[in-house]
Amino acid sequence: MRAKGISYDTGFVYNGAVGHNPFDPEVVERELRVIRDDLHCTAVRVMGGDPERMELAAGYAADLGLEVWFSPYPLELTTDEMLALFADCAARAERLRQRGAEVVFVTGAELSLMSKGFLPGDGTDERVELLIRSDAVREQIGEVSARINDFLGKAVAVVREHFGGKVTYASVPLERVDWTPFDIVSVDLYRSAEIADRFAEGVRSLAAQGKPVAITEFGAACYEGAGDRGARGLEIVEYDKVTHSPVRLKGEYVRDEAGQAAYLRELLEAFDAGGIDGAFVFTFALYDHPHRPDGDPREDLDLSSYGIVKVYEDRRGATYPDLPWEPKAAFAAVADYYREH
Repeated sequence: MRAKGISYDTGFVYNGAVGHNPFDPEVVERELRVIRDDLHCTAVRVMGGDPERMELAAGYAADLGLEVWFSPYPLELTTDEMLALFADCAARAERLRQRGAEVVFVTGAELSLMSKGFLPGDGTDERVELLIRSDAVREQIGEVSARINDFLGKAVAVVREHFGGKVTYASVPLERVDWTPFDIVSVDLYRSAEIADRFAEGVRSLAAQGKPVAITEFGAACYEGAGDRGARGLEIVEYDKVTHSPVRLKGEYVRDEAGQAAYLRELLEAFDAGGIDGAFVFTFALYDHPHRPDGDPREDLDLSSYGIVKVYEDRRGATYPDLPWEPKAAFAAVADYYREH
């Protein structure tokens, strides 16, 4: 693969509340240096909902020589709000590009599931559940695809008014995106138990579309059985109904860092073998899903985290004594694969 990547969360914004706290610029720069030097990444997908945070992190990544995928991530926004966010972020991404950085603009992600107006449902969880359980909703996929493509056409036009580099969109397969206005085909692609037998074939068919293909998101949580769930690993978490902040796990789960590491290695091998141009592990760290090894097992939110490091609330790590986390087995798996390939 040309782009050996990982995503970096600068804080998702939900109802005005921003995740990834505290957001310390010195720590951000240090983590991006770890991503380049120790994980051997050549690219980073800078994700979030706060344009200033994203520009700061993307600037550090660019200064380190990483290819930057500038990726605003709208949650529960209207189409007008999304267009305004994309215009703001595209101008910031262009400033980076003008400095000489290699920048790709990602025009949102999984909009049918994460934003209002494409699928029925009052929130992401409800939309996903309806999609899985309701035949009526599944039958509307053609209409959903038409609405998504109509909006993306407008969004790409807005982005290109402000940004002169390559443009893509982090899709999910159900959206049936028309890739004509984009430079790169990008898909968030998880292997779950239901599709494991045809996953490799699906990757090869993606890569045969005539444009470079990137996997913008893939990964697993670190509890037993998480890999079988694929993208639905966070379903074990109880969230605050107002802020959507994680509160606790819904039950007790067994830690399986080796399983998370194996999942990532296997998917990286599949992407390499299938001809994928770039892939972005989801994710480096989820600061709002901390590791709490002492006390009630349901409070250890890291079990549900797709991060390849486990974040502490009250201490520093041993491997990196200046940083508030410790690498998981998945960290070494990604580092070894990227170094060897």
